[in-house]
Amino acid sequence: MRYVVAIAIALAVAYFALGSREIARPDGVLAPNAPVQEDTRPGDGPQWEIGAYQLRALARFELDARVLSAEHYRLDREAELSPVDLALGWGPMSANAVLATLDISQGGRFFRWSAREPMIAPSEITKHSANMHMVPIDDHVRATLHAARKGNLVHIEGWLVEAKSSDGWRWRSSLTRADSGAGACELVLVERITLD
Repeated sequence: MRYVVAIAIALAVAYFALGSREIARPDGVLAPNAPVQEDTRPGDGPQWEIGAYQLRALARFELDARVLSAEHYRLDREAELSPVDLALGWGPMSANAVLATLDISQGGRFFRWSAREPMIAPSEITKHSANMHMVPIDDHVRATLHAARKGNLVHIEGWLVEAKSSDGWRWRSSLTRADSGAGACELVLVERITLD
């Protein structure tokens, strides 16, 4: 336990020392592959209890991506489960040339982009990026998520999940990368994460 606390403190100190400055990256596609998803059959996947919430697996999920933006939440109900949203890009959305044509922002649990002349079609932007609500499985994962910032290359392993509570509240992950708008975000129970 002391080891986990020490890591959490070290990551927090590093985050505040470095601030939210973007990490510079070389040109080219840095995360070429699409996320890997293996859907579970209803009732077959694992389940978890986190605080007052019950989580049910919808799909096994793994990805390598570039962090386009990171947003921290403390005040909404969802922050009890997901204190960090990461806007992530892969394929062309991990390349400097494409990202230089876009203005990217996050807020209110959404990821937004705008551009005068995007280098790729809007449908390709949607297909190769997503706002993901991150649910840490433990304190080590939580600390690593809090340390993530624009420009990081991230590897994540976990599950797309549905969360619910006894009062009827429910939050369900999207299961496709082709959607956009309300309900299009992934809700990811993160078991393992590494940052570069």
